[in-house]
Amino acid sequence: MISELAYIGKGAKLGKNVTVEPFAYIADDVVIGDDCYIYAHATILDGSRIGNRNKIHHGAVIGTEPQDLKYKGDKTEVIIGDDNDIRENVVIARATNLGHATRIGNNCHLMDGVHICHGAVLKDFVMVGLKTIIGGNSVIESYNVLSNAVIIYEEVHIGNWTLILSGTRLRKDVPPYIMVKGNPATYHGVNSVILQKNTFNPMDDKTLRHVMNAYLILYHSNISPQDAAIRIKSEIESSSEIENIINFITKSKLIV
Repeated sequence: MISELAYIGKGAKLGKNVTVEPFAYIADDVVIGDDCYIYAHATILDGSRIGNRNKIHHGAVIGTEPQDLKYKGDKTEVIIGDDNDIRENVVIARATNLGHATRIGNNCHLMDGVHICHGAVLKDFVMVGLKTIIGGNSVIESYNVLSNAVIIYEEVHIGNWTLILSGTRLRKDVPPYIMVKGNPATYHGVNSVILQKNTFNPMDDKTLRHVMNAYLILYHSNISPQDAAIRIKSEIESSSEIENIINFITKSKLIV
């Protein structure tokens, strides 16, 4: 059902079974997939590409121009996957430069007042808490929880299966499988409860012990991250999780 009180640009492309409530605004250069629900007063601007079964709630703004002084008016995009819940007053800005896009994957949940800045990438199953800000060109890997009022600065990389606790300020990369908190953000242990109790890929006891030992080496050995990666590789039995940690450490310029 599409309300007669909504504005839909003549060039907009809407899929099957899309609901648009009164006073929603959908610009011309917009693509929306099947079975989406656009609530009253939501705004979807040029350059927005939205997949299937998404909910865009009241007051959300998708595809706004980036708040970046380097932006020169290029036609950039916001690309959103499937099955996302984008709650009230969320703002998702387009990328700054031509050929780039701000990207949201699948099955993400963005709570009230979240701001996703230019060129940021959220992969799949990311939960973002109230009033959290994700800076430009940051990358948030899959299966992450960012709690309320978190601020992530530009170009920060967060590994998968992390928990960023409320009020944290992040200027450095966060390796996978851990919890961080504070300002400045610091290591707060392995995210063990979620790692073992999640329904997607629960971690067995042996692998969890190896992950904990890897982070003992990284955070409690008083050595550089590069040397820690070497020690982890030589001292801990290899697995996909340990290789993930090693690769993240060796590729990051600066980690928490």
